[in-house]
Amino acid sequence: MNSASENADKNIVDRTRKHRNPEIARTVRVTRDRLQSHGTRNAQYDRELLAMYISSSMPSAAAMPLLILLAVGIGVYFFEATNVFAWAPITIFGYLLQVLLTKRASRQKLTLENVRSWERRFIEVHALTGFGWAIFAFQPCVLCGSQDFGFYKGVVLLVAIAVTAMSSFTLRRLPLVVFATPIIAFTLLGSPPNTTFEISVLTMLVASVVFFLFVSGRLYNANLVMLAVQSEKDWLITELELANSTSDEARLRAEEANLAKSRFLASMSHELRTPLNAILGFSEVMKNEVLGPLNNDTYKEYASDIYRSGDHLLRLINEILDLSRIEAGRYELNEEPISLQDIAEDCMAMVGMRAQKKNITIAGQFERALPRVWADERSMRQVILNLLSNAVKFTPNDGNVSLKVGWTIGGGQYVSVVDDGPGIPEDEIPVVLSAFGQGSIAIKSAEQGTGLGLPIVQAILAEHGGEFVLRSVLRKGTEAIAILPRNRILVDSPSIETPDPVKKTRRSFA
Repeated sequence: MNSASENADKNIVDRTRKHRNPEIARTVRVTRDRLQSHGTRNAQYDRELLAMYISSSMPSAAAMPLLILLAVGIGVYFFEATNVFAWAPITIFGYLLQVLLTKRASRQKLTLENVRSWERRFIEVHALTGFGWAIFAFQPCVLCGSQDFGFYKGVVLLVAIAVTAMSSFTLRRLPLVVFATPIIAFTLLGSPPNTTFEISVLTMLVASVVFFLFVSGRLYNANLVMLAVQSEKDWLITELELANSTSDEARLRAEEANLAKSRFLASMSHELRTPLNAILGFSEVMKNEVLGPLNNDTYKEYASDIYRSGDHLLRLINEILDLSRIEAGRYELNEEPISLQDIAEDCMAMVGMRAQKKNITIAGQFERALPRVWADERSMRQVILNLLSNAVKFTPNDGNVSLKVGWTIGGGQYVSVVDDGPGIPEDEIPVVLSAFGQGSIAIKSAEQGTGLGLPIVQAILAEHGGEFVLRSVLRKGTEAIAILPRNRILVDSPSIETPDPVKKTRRSFA
């Protein structure tokens, strides 16, 4: 049974486990690699840009055949240019290939290795559509005026260029591949220029191409910045998740360590108290010579030393257990109406014998008609005993200790213990209030204690919603004040007189 408990404790406090989630750590590394290329293009950004292109190019590729059919209808109806039928199948076929290629790419997983090959396929398909638009730009019109037909072709090309530029800006080289061939064809068809109108249309078309190239470039750079910002956000999120995972792991380890500590204290308190009770009982019997006198005075002195040491160890164990229960939130208060004055008088009597050995005078000052308070009697008795014991311990011989119980300004009650001992330096007060903390001057001038009395007092008062104040002046003395809040005071309500029904009836007749 003991071996099983030891193994459980070893598992609880095992320090060899990893603190970090490997998936989160891997994500952090990938995101940091992406952030190293902030503002530049790398394989990770290429994959995301291609994924954006696939999601946005599908609607435009499906709509372009409708534009081609509309352009054919306008050309045949208004210009009787039946030769426009020659370019329509080639261009529509190119856009259908683009739709099929986009669907195929959307069903497959894009990796860093196949991004380049997919980009090349899309550029080749767009080059075919660009060749179809070049054929359209070369189409002449025999029966119509050159100006009207040239304007018609310029408008159709402008719409096609705008749609293609807005849907394919995430691929850097693709807009240039699509735009170059039709513009060159349109330029060659209009060279040498015949009229000012044709020159204007050509200039507007070339300027539009340059403008859309500029806009697509800006959109491309904006998407790079957006991806970089997204990477930074992902990095922050993963770092927060990593910190949260680490804190959760640390919290679990702290809880496991606290559980191991509780098991240790529970086990050791039983293992130590049982032999300590026997040691205290037998040493007290020997010290008091219950079973007969000890012929050797040294043995009697040894028995007294054993009793004092055992008693000191038992008090230390009790204080450690009390403090551990308070810190673990398992300190239960058995609250009832109590009188602080009565408890203070009992504690004065208990500490009185120890004070007489050092010729210390303990004076009590109690305000009259103090009401009862709602508190735990054992805990408040422990508070006052600790404060009085510390005062007697650190007060020199022939000193004075005063114990006061009264009202606070806020309507609560307080217990104040003042001594004229060596005092505590101001910078050492936080040390004294910490667990196992002791002041340097107090250690030199008095017997050493456990250093748990004041922390336990502070914790007990906090459980009651009260406050502990420690004031000290070096070489003049110390004042320790335990304060209970106003809501702990029990105020006696006046009794309510029950009206006499007979008298009430007589009054009504009168």
